[in-house]
Amino acid sequence: MSTQRLATWAYTEAFIEPSELMERAGAEGEALGATPVHPAVGTVLRLLAASLQARTVVEVGTGAGTSGLWLLQGMAPDGILTSIDVEPEHQRMAKKAFAEAGVPSQRTRVIAGDAGQVLPRLNDATYDMVLIDADKPNYPLYAEHGIRVLRSGGILVLDNMLWHDRVADPAARDEATTVLRDLGKTLREDDRLVPALLPVGDGLFAAVKR
Repeated sequence: MSTQRLATWAYTEAFIEPSELMERAGAEGEALGATPVHPAVGTVLRLLAASLQARTVVEVGTGAGTSGLWLLQGMAPDGILTSIDVEPEHQRMAKKAFAEAGVPSQRTRVIAGDAGQVLPRLNDATYDMVLIDADKPNYPLYAEHGIRVLRSGGILVLDNMLWHDRVADPAARDEATTVLRDLGKTLREDDRLVPALLPVGDGLFAAVKR
């Protein structure tokens, strides 16, 4: 890749800057071991939510609330974000970030627990958008439930689908890389979806449910 192409890529990823609150929430998340979504990923999440005028969104992986803040900016004013995370401390920080952003408490439903147990309790064909950004070995399970709970025309999004540039390297065969590489290929061929793999952040897979 040429030096100019790299500079262009860096320019596009920094085109829209996160707010001070998002940066602060991201730094607090990093301190807790919850890596925030890349700002370029956040802008795409906001765009997708806005394009749907999403009223019902579920995210797997609350982190410290950065992805939730981006999503809420794009969602309909009365939209509700359901956020699932196994780490209560992460969710405490997310709730703090939501409150500081002036998000009414009724617009977020934060559920502490294992997403593998929570997702099966969500209704079929109910959500406008599903974001998955959690433990990589369970991405296939989360994605299948994500497809199930999405309405027709809803969007499934998975972050980290290039996994530190390892997915594109056939020599990389660690568990997380292999799971994500295989899942990407599986979702690409899934007749229920219209997919795309976007080279933003650490790789963002997005698909519309038919």
